[in-house]
Amino acid sequence: MSQLAEPIAALPGLEPATDAPRIAVVVPCHRVREHILGVIEDVPAAVWRIYVVDDACPEQSGRYVESECRDPRVRVLFNEVNLGVGGAVMTGYRSAVADGADVVVKMDGDGQMAGAALPQLVGPILRGDADYTKGNRFYDLAQIGRMPKLRIFGNAMLSFMTKISSGYWDVFDPTNGYTAIHAKVVAKLPLKKISRRYFFETDMLFRLNIIRAVVVDVPMDARYGAETSNLRISKILFDFLFKHVRNTFKRVFYNYFLRDLSLASIELAFGLLFMAVGGAMGLGFWIESFRSGVPTSAGSVMLAALQIIVGIQLLLGFLAYDISAVPRRAVHPLLRDE
Repeated sequence: MSQLAEPIAALPGLEPATDAPRIAVVVPCHRVREHILGVIEDVPAAVWRIYVVDDACPEQSGRYVESECRDPRVRVLFNEVNLGVGGAVMTGYRSAVADGADVVVKMDGDGQMAGAALPQLVGPILRGDADYTKGNRFYDLAQIGRMPKLRIFGNAMLSFMTKISSGYWDVFDPTNGYTAIHAKVVAKLPLKKISRRYFFETDMLFRLNIIRAVVVDVPMDARYGAETSNLRISKILFDFLFKHVRNTFKRVFYNYFLRDLSLASIELAFGLLFMAVGGAMGLGFWIESFRSGVPTSAGSVMLAALQIIVGIQLLLGFLAYDISAVPRRAVHPLLRDE
């Protein structure tokens, strides 16, 4: 790895390193002019470079940073059209990796993410325990109690859908945008296919599972100020639901039928088959009974019910396997430099 301008020991919580990694921070900017300078100032001094991505911001946040910021680490990038938070982050990822970054952290430009939490976020990656880390604001039960009930419910629903579609059953708070990723893993992701809008963080998890990357939740405090969020869970819930269903089918097909076949693949296939046949038989018996006025025999009912029960048991077996199959070994130490 390349030398960092200042020793990585300058980041509290990280072990000193002879060969210090280059840590870059990507800050997507859209309507955050009043917060952006404070965000840059809050970035720890040991961070190698800061990429401010002006995502066609109507407030011209990028130009504002160029004229007002004197931090030599800052590089301002401009998207000619608004690509959404995901598109802006992809722009920053490409530049950071091309410039030689080892770990890339994503911080929002609205000031919600504390720079002091960065060492805890990058620590698991630098130790080789993770390929991607993300913040989890729901770890502390005391903080959960102070959050609006609608926010708690919405995040719980989104987290459950994310567990199913991404295959990371041990992560929570999927909309948390405070993340870090190893540059080698970025190089393996299909950046052009990742969702550009609010589904970005969730779609990232799906893509990471496909390459079997290790994802770790990092507990952190929720931090709210005068900023306003454009994300409304009530508006995006059904859109997210459709995309989660799509990603679930893709993940299951890729992992259990295209790339590998296992006992879980058989359990899933036969479980769905038994459920479909049992349900169709039960529906047929009910329609016939309704038309004829003759009650369906107990034997026929049991025949349909037995197939549904067997199907449920097989699907539960598949689910247990899928939960236990969460990636545990980081892949970035095994990847070659691009």
